[in-house]
Amino acid sequence: MLTKEEMPACPVATTVTLIGSKWKLLIIRNLLARPWRFNELKKDLEGISQKVLTDSLRSMEADGIITRTVYPEVPPRVEYSLTELGKSLKPILDSMRAWGEAYKTKH
Repeated sequence: MLTKEEMPACPVATTVTLIGSKWKLLIIRNLLARPWRFNELKKDLEGISQKVLTDSLRSMEADGIITRTVYPEVPPRVEYSLTELGKSLKPILDSMRAWGEAYKTKH
């Protein structure tokens, strides 16, 4: 996690630093619908490795975008969900979805 002083001066660059990877955006897209378990995410995100998924989830948790909840069951159940900060990314992903749909219909 970068400190505020280490973040880029440009707000767009800051956003890209936090959520700019393909996988982070797709994880956020899924978590906007509901909480997901690790293996559910891995199955749904075709092509993601376990290491990249783990690293992405840890990074977003450290940045305050997602939360990891461990339920005291046997075997333990872990769910990932968006924090309020993470939920505030919804308009960005909605705009990306709309742009992608418009692009596909025009090209």
